[in-house]
Amino acid sequence: MISLGGNSRQSLASLRDVLDEKLQGLSAADCTAVSTDLFTVLNSLNSSIGLRRALTDPSRDVQAKSVLVNEIFGSVISKRVLSILIEAVSVRWSSPVDVASAIEQLAIEAEATAANAEGVLDRVQDELFVFSRSLGTNQELRLILGDRLGSAEGKQQLIASLLGDKAAPSTVRLLTHLVNGLAWRSIDAVEEIYIDAVAARRNRLIVLVSTRSPLSAAQTEKLSKVMSKQVGQPVHLNFHIDPSIIGGVSIRFADEIVDGTISTRLAEAGRALAV
Repeated sequence: MISLGGNSRQSLASLRDVLDEKLQGLSAADCTAVSTDLFTVLNSLNSSIGLRRALTDPSRDVQAKSVLVNEIFGSVISKRVLSILIEAVSVRWSSPVDVASAIEQLAIEAEATAANAEGVLDRVQDELFVFSRSLGTNQELRLILGDRLGSAEGKQQLIASLLGDKAAPSTVRLLTHLVNGLAWRSIDAVEEIYIDAVAARRNRLIVLVSTRSPLSAAQTEKLSKVMSKQVGQPVHLNFHIDPSIIGGVSIRFADEIVDGTISTRLAEAGRALAV
């Protein structure tokens, strides 16, 4: 994930929570639509220093910034993404460029969520890494795709011809955005951002399940369905066997802990009796 400091780090964390809320329960196609709109915003931010400054100026009224967002993007992006952008201009940023970095993170994670909805998130993560390695060994291809002044349409066609049906659609879309959104950065730096952002989204969908003994296949399937319904997206279950657990199950998802172990309930009962 991109490394931001100060106010920008807190603002990005807040926006990722907003993105989670907007993506909850959406189809893969709708998640891709969110990603596409966010990339549209990113392209505008990358091409205009003045716009980045106007949207992050702490002395400017939030209402005025929201009006500006509506004037520029209201007719070109969905209301769902417009609300994310309005939230982005209502929080504080350490540097104007940080808002562009944050929107890029959200755009990548939205497409990664589309891949997750289709059950190919791990594949996309692997394909991005393999493509990065390929660029490292093909200097000519790296120069063409890393040319910041190169034709966007030409790069898109090249990505399509290279990958075709061999890669997941989300991989093709992400790589197309990658090579056409270098802005002032090297292709190596942007590749790292994309790979880290996809990994960050995968990590955000991991549920850590702690039990005394392994769950049965039926229990695992039921738990997966329950957690996926609660989160609004397919989740990945990671299991941890803990002999200290007397019975029950402890579940950790993101910053939330659902602890249903017998030892925890006994400890809570003991504290209640001691009062």
